[in-house]
Amino acid sequence: MWILILFLARSITKMATSNPVLNRLDQRAAEADQIIEYLKQQVALLKEKAILQASVREEKKLRVENAKLKKEIEVLKEQIVTTEIKNGVKQISIPTSTSADSSVSAPVSAPQPAPVKSSPPAPKSGEEKKKKEKAEKKGEKKEKKPPASEDELKAVDVSRLDLRVGCIITAKKHPDADSLYVEEVDVGEATPRTVVSGLVKHIPLEQMQNRMAVLLCNLKPAKMRGILSQAMVMCASSPEKVEILDPPSGAVPGDRITFQGFPGEPDKELNPKKKTWEQIQPDLLTNDKCVATYKGAPFEVQGKGVCKAQTMTSSSIK
Repeated sequence: MWILILFLARSITKMATSNPVLNRLDQRAAEADQIIEYLKQQVALLKEKAILQASVREEKKLRVENAKLKKEIEVLKEQIVTTEIKNGVKQISIPTSTSADSSVSAPVSAPQPAPVKSSPPAPKSGEEKKKKEKAEKKGEKKEKKPPASEDELKAVDVSRLDLRVGCIITAKKHPDADSLYVEEVDVGEATPRTVVSGLVKHIPLEQMQNRMAVLLCNLKPAKMRGILSQAMVMCASSPEKVEILDPPSGAVPGDRITFQGFPGEPDKELNPKKKTWEQIQPDLLTNDKCVATYKGAPFEVQGKGVCKAQTMTSSSIK
């Protein structure tokens, strides 16, 4: 019986080892193990590559931000230096390395022994306190004046006024004031400005419609009977008569009025406390040819001509 069982076991083992199907399965299992190991290696490499690319991108981003910050710092330095120069702060140049090198290369004489000086007696504590108190009082008396602003440094002349050509698109009477017109005026901006003018007694309403004029555009906006006025129509004026100034033919809304001999950019907004307009206005007059002038210099639109009143000579302009 045992002999028969051993014979059967050997025969089954021989069949298993000689079966080509089982051999193929073993080979495929081995190949699958190799492929899995290869894939694991590739996944690890891809992870390392992704981490490296992310760090490179972050480094590039930081370099760009660093360059931007450096540029901003340089611009701020230039602005500080410009402001200090305007305010009268002296700029001291830093000595270059060449001067330091020359001082080093110069022959050095042998050091001489310094004379011994007897030190003065130390002052008493009471005397020190008195000196400190005196120094503090002197410091309190000397008040530092603030540096003059850019607005204060500019000359007070007609270049401070933002005078422009404008077109009165529409005009109507003020709902709450019989002597005032409310106009919509194109001065070359995206939207028209609202202007309130006391011209009802001098200019008929029909003559206010769709006409060219000269506008002062940098007065501080002010409410007139509840309506905010954003500019002023410039007129030749006397107690008996008022005429709106006419720009030269060919002028368009937004054209700047300039004055020969008075260059410069106008203030963004005239400061009422400085009384800039009040100082300039007395020198605004029409001449004997009805031309509007400031100290003899005509109101001029470059390349197009001068501004005039219709009939009024030697009259104030306001």
